[in-house]
Amino acid sequence: MYQLDFSKPQHIHFIGIGGISMSGLAKLLLGKKFTVSGSDGSASALTNELESLGARIYIGQSASNIEDGIDVVVYTAAIHPDNPEYAECKRRGLPMLSRAALLGQLMKLYEFPIAIAGTHGKTTTTSMVSEILLRCDTDPTLAVGGMLKSINGNLRIGSEKFFVAEACEYTNSYLEFFPKTSVILNIEEDHLDFFKDLDDIRRSFRAFAELLPEDGTLVINSDIERVSEITDGLKCKVITFGHSKDSDYHAEDIGYESTGHPSYTLCHGDEKYKVTLGVVGEHNVYNSLAAIAIADLFTLDRDKTLEALKAFTGTERRFEIKGSIGGIKIIDDYAHHPSEIKATLKAMEKYPHDKLWCVFQPHTYTRTKAFLDEFAEALKTADTVILADIYAARETDTLGVSSKDIADRINASGGKAVYFSYFDDIENYLLQNAEGGDVILTMGAGDVYKIGDRLLGK
Repeated sequence: MYQLDFSKPQHIHFIGIGGISMSGLAKLLLGKKFTVSGSDGSASALTNELESLGARIYIGQSASNIEDGIDVVVYTAAIHPDNPEYAECKRRGLPMLSRAALLGQLMKLYEFPIAIAGTHGKTTTTSMVSEILLRCDTDPTLAVGGMLKSINGNLRIGSEKFFVAEACEYTNSYLEFFPKTSVILNIEEDHLDFFKDLDDIRRSFRAFAELLPEDGTLVINSDIERVSEITDGLKCKVITFGHSKDSDYHAEDIGYESTGHPSYTLCHGDEKYKVTLGVVGEHNVYNSLAAIAIADLFTLDRDKTLEALKAFTGTERRFEIKGSIGGIKIIDDYAHHPSEIKATLKAMEKYPHDKLWCVFQPHTYTRTKAFLDEFAEALKTADTVILADIYAARETDTLGVSSKDIADRINASGGKAVYFSYFDDIENYLLQNAEGGDVILTMGAGDVYKIGDRLLGK
């Protein structure tokens, strides 16, 4: 594999530079005086920012974008060999690195690289750890999979002590990382366009855990089924968190404020102390346990850790309160897996509202086909579910599946769901039916958030 020398800036081209992670890596390399170019399907706030920092951005992908003088090319898991830029790079024999390989090479520059993995909760937990490190004045370098308000973006370049990054299991990309501390939040079926089944996913997470050196540490959720299969025989230190009192960290006396924010008693050995969160949902109690375990591992100030968790109100698209129109509150959430949907809708039970209108956009045909019944079961607790067309992302429709299939299942099981092909129709339906005191919750990993933005006139 091609090895970058970060002390000798080169020209790097990013295929798919507009993604949240790719744009962050591009910014980091611009900060290290590299020449950066890249392409993406459409312009965005992220590509505009990169242009303002000196990157050359191409909208649309073409072989002609691979200009003379490029030294290395970085690409995402969504880029296939038939991509015109990828094919041109291969034709020219240019060195190529996956996004994950580049991130892994960057990790080697830091004293304490921290990788946060799991089927769900990566962005929120990465953000919690980031907020704690910032509050404790550690000057961390951060690569977050969402927009974090306190750093006004998805990347912060700090000292070469702490580096915190999300670790995604899709295409086994995180196996190219070099962490010294890792977190595994949960392990469930997902990305079945790549993994064969749940056992295949579990083998992947085991391999991720095995990346840790002898002096490293794994922080893992003890609620994971057959967790010992992930941890047995590891050379590194293992710290557990979860529901069980046998875990190193567990929560007792979970309660909720009128705003839906949880508080609990954290139990760690003989220690017990009160924790209050600035984000909603019981699932975030367990995300915060992992973050506290990381803070304790590095002996960070306990009071500042708790202050950071209380002050953290979430990242963009994670139960993000967008605004109100006519007394109707609009919230957006990234949930796109049945377990994530359940967690978000359970959090809504504690959040003040009259009627809940849940606008869901499924993400990829493969995931929709694999979880049709699970999506219907998870969504039906909303007062009314509105289904938008599937967001294809990296796929084409070869499975004969539709969002209407989810709507039909919800209605057949006693829930209420409607399906519309166009966002305009969804907006009109909401304007005609939602009333003051209601909540409109847009949900999904695609562009469903645009519905809320347009209703608010943004």
